[in-house]
Amino acid sequence: MSPNASSPTPLSRPNRPSHDHLSALMSAAFHDDALTRWMIPDARLRTELLPGFFRVFVELSAAHDAILTTPDGDAVLLFLPPGAQPDEEALDAAFTRALGAHTDALRTIARLQAERHPHTPHYYVSFGAVRPGRQQGGLMSRLLAEITARADADGVGTYTEASSPGGEATTRRAGFDRLGTDIALPDGGPVLRPMWRNPR
Repeated sequence: MSPNASSPTPLSRPNRPSHDHLSALMSAAFHDDALTRWMIPDARLRTELLPGFFRVFVELSAAHDAILTTPDGDAVLLFLPPGAQPDEEALDAAFTRALGAHTDALRTIARLQAERHPHTPHYYVSFGAVRPGRQQGGLMSRLLAEITARADADGVGTYTEASSPGGEATTRRAGFDRLGTDIALPDGGPVLRPMWRNPR
C-alpha cells in the first residue's frame, strides 16, 4: 500500500473479476498472514479453506456494491459503506460451512473486533490484497485513496484494522491514526491495530 493517495483515479470496473478470482487472490495474499495462521495453523488446511472463507467476505461486500479492484484484477479492496448491517446469523452459517472446526477461532476474532468497532457512521475497510509479486507498487494505496475520497465527500470517517506492519504503514500514509489500544488475540496470538481516519 503506497503513494499518491491525494488524487485518486477510480479503478473499479463494471466487468469486475469473478468472485472466484478475488477469493483466490485474497487467499494467496493472506496465506502466511499472522491472523490466518492463528486461525488455521496447518498450512495445508489454510490453502484448502481460505478461498471459501474469503468468498464469504467477497459476497458480503458485493451485496453492497463495495468492491474495488485494479483493472487487471491484481489488487482488491473490500469494504462496507456507512449503515451496512450484515445478517449475522447468515454470516455465521456461511463461515461455518467454509471453516468447519476453525469457525470458533473466527468467532473469537469477530467478538474482539465488535467490542472495539466505532459506532459513528463510517466506511469500514475489511480486507485489501495485492497479488504476490506485485506488492509494494502502490496498488493498494490507490484503492484506499478511492475509499477515503468517498468518505470525505460523504463527511464520514474510515475505519480498518491493520494485521501487519505493511498494512499499518499504508493506512498511515492515507491519513489514518491508531484508535485506542491493539486488539490482542488470546493464547499469544497476533494483534490487530484499529486505525481511524477523520473526513477532510
